[in-house]
Amino acid sequence: MVRVLALAMTSSPSPASPSPAISEPWTVRRVLTWVTEDFANRGLETPRLEAELLLSHVLGCNRIQLIIDRDRPLENQELSAYRALVSRRRNHEPIAYLRGEREFYGHVFEVDARVLIPRPDTETLVEVALDRTRDRHMFGRMVDVCTGSGNVAISFAKERSTWQVLGTDVSPEAIRVASRNAVRLGVAWNTAFSTGDLLAPVRQMGPLDLVTANPPYIPSAEVDQLPADIRNHEPRLALDGGADGLDLVRRLIAEAAACLGADGVLAMEIACDQGPRVVEQMQHAGWTDVRVAQDLGKRDRVVSGIRP
Repeated sequence: MVRVLALAMTSSPSPASPSPAISEPWTVRRVLTWVTEDFANRGLETPRLEAELLLSHVLGCNRIQLIIDRDRPLENQELSAYRALVSRRRNHEPIAYLRGEREFYGHVFEVDARVLIPRPDTETLVEVALDRTRDRHMFGRMVDVCTGSGNVAISFAKERSTWQVLGTDVSPEAIRVASRNAVRLGVAWNTAFSTGDLLAPVRQMGPLDLVTANPPYIPSAEVDQLPADIRNHEPRLALDGGADGLDLVRRLIAEAAACLGADGVLAMEIACDQGPRVVEQMQHAGWTDVRVAQDLGKRDRVVSGIRP
C-alpha cells in the first residue's frame, strides 16, 4: 500500500483521485497528512498549518471543522482545487495570495500579487497614528502614503469614522485593490484612494493632520536575499528602498512638512535597524517630539514626529 500510494502522489503535485489499485479514499485526515509531509520535506517552516489553511480555503470552512470532519472523503473537484494550490505553494507563492486574503488589525483584506502582504508588525503604525492624534479624534485629515492594499488607511478609518482619509500609491493596480477593500469593509464613504507619487495627489488638499507611510525600506542589495516567498512574488516596488533603504523616507521627511498643518504628525514604518538614523534625520530637519515605537517583538518599527 505504501509503495502504491507513493507512486500515486509523486505523479502529481498533490493528492489525485485514487487509482484503481487503491481503495482507501482521500479523506481530510489523509490528504492533510500527505501534504504536511510533502511541505516539510520541501523546507516550509509551518507545513501542517499551511496544509490546513489551504484545505480550509478550498472547503470553505475553518480549521476546527477540519478536525471535526477529518474522516470525510474529498470530492474530485475539491481534490483538484487543493492540488492546484499545493502546486503553487511548492513554488513558494505566499499563502495570503493563494487564499486571496490576509487579516490585519481585526479585519480581513483582499490581497494578491499587486500589493504587499500586510504584516502584524505594521499594526504598530496604526496604533501610533491613533495615539498621536487622540487629542483631535473628532475630526481630522489623514493621508496614508504607499497604501498598498489600504490596510493602514482603512484600519485607521474604521477607528476614526469622522476623519477624512486618503490613501496614495504610485501603483494604479494597488489603488484598485485598496478601493475594493474600502467598499468591502464599509469605509468608502470617508475613505478614498488616489494614484500618485507619495504626497503629490494631496498638495492642493490643504493642511493635513496626519501622514502615515509604510514605504519600501529594504536596501536594494538585500532584496534578492529575502526569502523566496517575498523576493519572487511580492512587488519589488513595495520592497526596494534604494541603496540604504531610506530613499523614500528622506523624501517623506521633507514633503510631509509642506503638507501638514500645525502640530501635524508624520509616522513611518522602518526596518528594525533604521531607527537611530531616521530619528537623526527628522530632528535635523526640525521635527519635534520624535519617537520610536517598537512592535510586539520589541524591535524598532515606527518613527513619528511633529511637524517642524
